[in-house]
Amino acid sequence: MATSKFPTQKDGSETFSQETAVVVFVLGGPGSGKGTQCPKIVEHFGFTHLCAGDLLQAEIESESENGTMIQNFKKEGKIVPSAITVKLLQQAMQLSDNKRFIIDGFPRNEENRTAFENIMKIEPEFVLFFDCPEEELTKRILNRNQGRVDDNIETIRKRLKVYFESTLPVINYYNSKGKVQKIDAQRSIDEVFEDVKSVFSKLKPVARVGSMN
Repeated sequence: MATSKFPTQKDGSETFSQETAVVVFVLGGPGSGKGTQCPKIVEHFGFTHLCAGDLLQAEIESESENGTMIQNFKKEGKIVPSAITVKLLQQAMQLSDNKRFIIDGFPRNEENRTAFENIMKIEPEFVLFFDCPEEELTKRILNRNQGRVDDNIETIRKRLKVYFESTLPVINYYNSKGKVQKIDAQRSIDEVFEDVKSVFSKLKPVARVGSMN
């Protein structure tokens, strides 16, 4: 059996600690532009981009015992337990030479949120929320998903329903704590990024990925 490709510890782990890590959650509905804006944030502000879905898929492909378990959850149509997802995020952060992270599309629900805070003992610096109305999200997904199996309107409605029922309460929770930076995501990519830059520019200067201070 192969071992996990995400080891639990990393030599030189002084580059990462829960006390010094800066975490930004990036949330918004499917089609809101998270996947477009995150690489721009990495390029301009030196953050490391983590995506929970990508980490889960990488673990499956590693054929580790953990990956087999994740695969089985997916095959059975079950949600992967939040603790597993958080542990993968934690390990990826420990492997990074950076201390600042944008976590894309996570937490998706309240269980994700509480698991992250309980395991990591970190609250996000802020939540970057790409706000976009349902009609616009539907139109964008239909346009980008042409030819894909899941491009029918019923599947899109189900995805949006899950988002509004599960993820919006997370955004509302952080909003009540004054931690949400809302971006109007209906505009052009460049216009949206101007607002994103304004938000991130308020943080202290960020070391480039891979640099050591």
